[in-house]
Amino acid sequence: MQYLTNEKLVIVGAAGMIGSNMAQCALMMGLTTNLCLYDVFSPEGVAEEMRQSGFDGVNITATTDVAEAFKDAKYIISSGGAPRKEGMTREDLLAGNCKIAEELGKNIKTYCPDVKHVVIIFNPADLTGLVTLLYSGLKPGQVTTLAGLDSTRLQSALAKKFGVMQNEVTGCATYGGHGEQMAVFGSAVKIAGRKLTDIIGTEEFPAEEWEQMKKDVTQGGAAIIKLRGRSSFQSPSYLSVEMIRSVMGGEAFRFPSGTYVSNERYNHIMMAMDTVLDQNGCSYKMPVGTEEEIAKLDASYAHLCKMRDELVTLGIVPAIEEWSKINPNL
Repeated sequence: MQYLTNEKLVIVGAAGMIGSNMAQCALMMGLTTNLCLYDVFSPEGVAEEMRQSGFDGVNITATTDVAEAFKDAKYIISSGGAPRKEGMTREDLLAGNCKIAEELGKNIKTYCPDVKHVVIIFNPADLTGLVTLLYSGLKPGQVTTLAGLDSTRLQSALAKKFGVMQNEVTGCATYGGHGEQMAVFGSAVKIAGRKLTDIIGTEEFPAEEWEQMKKDVTQGGAAIIKLRGRSSFQSPSYLSVEMIRSVMGGEAFRFPSGTYVSNERYNHIMMAMDTVLDQNGCSYKMPVGTEEEIAKLDASYAHLCKMRDELVTLGIVPAIEEWSKINPNL
């Protein structure tokens, strides 16, 4: 097998369902010859399964020692937080998982300050990603969060509705926060070449049905918990590994990523924007949409700011004006 790189990829939370799936996806995609599995609970069982799968030409290590895991790491994907359970929102995980993110950021700064890219996927990802970035000392384009899962949920819902292949639904994007306050953008969507905006409001796709679909997309994670009895693990695993593949020099990531934003409209926040994720890291531009879509994005930003400010109140992060003392890149 041809591997993209020989540089070290560390999967944090590797003993869990998401982490173990990420390990398998990374190996099947041929990302690197140097894969390290890290967890506070022993990930050796996952490592043994991967070795017994017969992947050629790759060194798979497993450890519970963060210093050993992060030494010489160039890429990190972390699912190392508490999972959602039925009846919980992503916001319910705010304080506990953001403390974990603080520790993660500090460990990155201590053990692998030369890391090239970090992908954060544990909830609430916009806030855990922001906290990780702050304490890691990395540049904004070096830390991204999983936001593409919301866009794939929109794409799959439309594909099922219109009976087409999923790749025939183009232009799907959700922006802002990864949660029920996300902004669903449909104005650029095409269904097998047909503009979605020309179909909404017709007998084929009444406006009320579109509104319900948007609501269902924002609650897609809760729907999976009801269907499977546990939170999503296969879809976030696969998409997060696609993200890290793109910064390793593989195919550019197809969907929006959560990224640090500080511009004239939104500032000092991590949120999904119109992004490019490649070997240069993550860059973004403002999404283009209707007035209604932009208003939804503004509301999503306001919700994220409220949670960010709660982190200040809890003492997990200092006041924004102090951030540059911790991370001069912000």
